[in-house]
Amino acid sequence: MAYSLLNDQIVEEGTIVVSPEDRGYQFGDGIYEVIKVYNGNMFTAQEHIDRFYASAEKIRLVIPYTKDVLHKLLHDLIEKNNLDTGHVYFQITRGTNSRNHIFPDASVPAVLTGNVKAGERSIENFEKGVKATLVEDIRWLRCDIKSLNLLGAVLAKQEASEKGCYEAILHRGDTVTECSSANVYGIKDGKLYTHPANNYILNGITRQVILKCAAEIGLPVIEEPMTKGDLLTMDEIIVSSVSSEVTPVIDVDGHKIGAGVPGEWTRKLQKAFEAKLPISIEAK
Repeated sequence: MAYSLLNDQIVEEGTIVVSPEDRGYQFGDGIYEVIKVYNGNMFTAQEHIDRFYASAEKIRLVIPYTKDVLHKLLHDLIEKNNLDTGHVYFQITRGTNSRNHIFPDASVPAVLTGNVKAGERSIENFEKGVKATLVEDIRWLRCDIKSLNLLGAVLAKQEASEKGCYEAILHRGDTVTECSSANVYGIKDGKLYTHPANNYILNGITRQVILKCAAEIGLPVIEEPMTKGDLLTMDEIIVSSVSSEVTPVIDVDGHKIGAGVPGEWTRKLQKAFEAKLPISIEAK
């Protein structure tokens, strides 16, 4: 039997009912987070929870639980589901109220939900690399908020899937931003390039870990926008997210990246990243 989170209670998954007047359902008026679980342990849980509260503050949504209480609820949800490796997803909306663009009265309670999903690491992608495609970035201008408004990302990801690609690398005009569900980086002449963490991208928690890994292995980081042309001339390209970890991109729209295989710096980053994970050597 699977279990889900509903506010501060863990309940049987099938018992949760979402009101048709929930503001998350009607307006996408809410935020979410996803945390990777390895061997039953959440990785970078505090960073994800901190960002959850930061996103809530940006949309003026009050979370009715402390960070410590939320952390305990997520831990209990993982334990109740006996999750070993996978993800824990959680979101909060501004609650249920008669449909109106204006915020409801403060007395309307927010609605917190969460669930888990088992899934193994994508070792084959890490080892062999993946294909990507360039797609125009049509999302709103507050991509720093991890909101429920994901239609632009969904359309981009679908286009990538229909082209047989793992990811859609987004660009606003000629400027590369991030991916439909990941951050993107280029490595050229021993330097790592990635878009600065502003309103055009989500400052991924995995991204933050990767930048620390880059410092550890002596790979200088340059946080400035790349053009589409810059991207295609990179020696190596990687994408990162909770599930992607450090995934090499070896082809963009049929254009071979570097030698067409994961590069030396990518391998070093993968090794440094794996060293931070709560996994055994055998699990790698």
